[in-house]
Amino acid sequence: MVVVAKLKALAGKEDELKNALLAMIPQVKEEAGTLVYTLHQDAGNPAVFLFYEKYKDADALVAHSSTPHFKALFKTIKPLLDGSPEIAMYNELAGITG
Repeated sequence: MVVVAKLKALAGKEDELKNALLAMIPQVKEEAGTLVYTLHQDAGNPAVFLFYEKYKDADALVAHSSTPHFKALFKTIKPLLDGSPEIAMYNELAGITG
């Protein structure tokens, strides 16, 4: 199960949002069912961030979404966001890793 989450910071809140999102990485690293959790920042628009997330299965995604640190993140970032996050779910078909 793959999730792509796109978030946009309010003007002037880019660094604050980036720091809050970066703080999630070490916490999510401890989740057994989370296989990939990568944060990206748009090269042309530094207000836009994208998470690429890969989970062992749907249960692992539910477990991630239920953690205290996930819930705390959304309380922290809500006033920093320009609109709602765009969340899309995908089934992985093929790829390369390296």
